[in-house]
Amino acid sequence: MCYGKCARCIGHSLVWLAILCIVANILLYFPNGETKYASENHLSHFVWFFSGIVGGGLLIFLPAFVFIGLDQDDCCGCCGHENCGKRCAMLSSVLAALIGIAGSAYCVIVAALGLAQGPICRDSFGQWNYTFANTDGQYLLDTSTWSQCTEPKHIVEWNVSLFSILLALGGIEFILCLIQVINGMMGGICGYGCSHQQRYDC
Repeated sequence: MCYGKCARCIGHSLVWLAILCIVANILLYFPNGETKYASENHLSHFVWFFSGIVGGGLLIFLPAFVFIGLDQDDCCGCCGHENCGKRCAMLSSVLAALIGIAGSAYCVIVAALGLAQGPICRDSFGQWNYTFANTDGQYLLDTSTWSQCTEPKHIVEWNVSLFSILLALGGIEFILCLIQVINGMMGGICGYGCSHQQRYDC
């Protein structure tokens, strides 16, 4: 098995997933494309946890670029022994993968909490509150209750869609980083397992 090639492919995938997480998180700040709700603090407090920007974004870029750069990293060659150096580099990628696991887990947890609590919105009585906070997430299955939020328009759909995207992206990132933990350990034990040319096929 070509462990270096696998790591490189995982790295490229993580870069795009991180970008999508950042975009989804930023969109949460602008319901219906409006900025006033952020300035008036009428956004779910889970939006301000930066789960997509930091957890699923910045903390994923670090391991992603480490994985992509494994082909150029010989870990000082281990006193001139290139194969030993490559194994050292693969093992070091496990540490980067653990950072990615922590970041993606944070993204998933915050997104799940944001979904369970629901958005802050103006209800039919003109009060701003977390209308669905006491439903234990059951509002997600009963779309007829979403009309209880009168402002911002379609805020429930907005929050559910974007937090669901963050949940899914964070889950994929978590799985990929977990795969790299296994891949990095196997690569550290067995070496890259492929020719120099094969490493650049992805």
